[in-house]
Amino acid sequence: LVLSIGSNDAAKLKVGDAQYSCIPNDDGGIVDDMLVYRLTEDMCSEGEMAFMLVVNASNIQKDWDWICSKNTFDCKMIDISDQTGLLAIQGPNAVQVLARLCDPSAIELDYYTFSKGAVAGIDNVLVSATGYTGSGGFELYVQKDELANLWNAIMEVGADLGIEAVGLGARDTLRLEMGYCLYGNDINDTTSPIEAGLSWITKLKRESTFPSKEIFKKHRAEGVSKKLVAFVANGKRVPRNGYAILDASNNEIGNVTSGTMSPCLSKPIGMGYVPIEYAKVGSIIYVSLGKKTMEAEVVALPFYKV
Repeated sequence: LVLSIGSNDAAKLKVGDAQYSCIPNDDGGIVDDMLVYRLTEDMCSEGEMAFMLVVNASNIQKDWDWICSKNTFDCKMIDISDQTGLLAIQGPNAVQVLARLCDPSAIELDYYTFSKGAVAGIDNVLVSATGYTGSGGFELYVQKDELANLWNAIMEVGADLGIEAVGLGARDTLRLEMGYCLYGNDINDTTSPIEAGLSWITKLKRESTFPSKEIFKKHRAEGVSKKLVAFVANGKRVPRNGYAILDASNNEIGNVTSGTMSPCLSKPIGMGYVPIEYAKVGSIIYVSLGKKTMEAEVVALPFYKV
């Protein structure tokens, strides 16, 4: 089932591996993006594979209904969303903080792998090293009734290292500085992963099929008419989601999908869709600010290079 609904090739995953993928719809768009975790063999019958899919919280019901509609394989599906909590320890001191709460060898993880064990005396915590904010770190999946205990333990052991509680605003600036797409902004039901620069998670040569595979093959072969680009603006205003992108003659050619004032660069940055002829690095575009416009230059990702 995972092979038939995901754009990436989950068949390549070994137990303990994670993978970024998307769930295409039947019309060349994206139902959601997701992380796929290959779980241990003791969670399924002999000869079978077990996976955990982590989707966007706002899309849980939509994704569940979509995947159920594609389940023609007698695959057992369990929704553990309401029983599971997620905390992310991100940043340069993440390893040091987590090592105080568990066996340090358990978190010697390669990028996009995970382990499962005791953290802060709490059993069965799944520790993942996907670093979804782009700043490096770990994601901890835990039973919801242990979530507060894990939170308190993390904040206590990280106090002397300056750990702080942050929310979606910080997550958004971090992921945007790395050029990571956010579902609902940069990708949605009408955007193709090829248009969004996600060809690398759209494996068209694999034997198994998935929704819109033939559409994406056409996009790859013939090209697309628009592309998601990154830009740095010359000004002080923040380019907001939905702002129009203009050419030099003030013709509307696209729209901003994500934007912020980059904390690391101290410049307005953003992403948006433009016609392919404006997508080349170095192209000059303009962001509409109402009665005024702000010049911007198309740049290569990531915005912030570590």
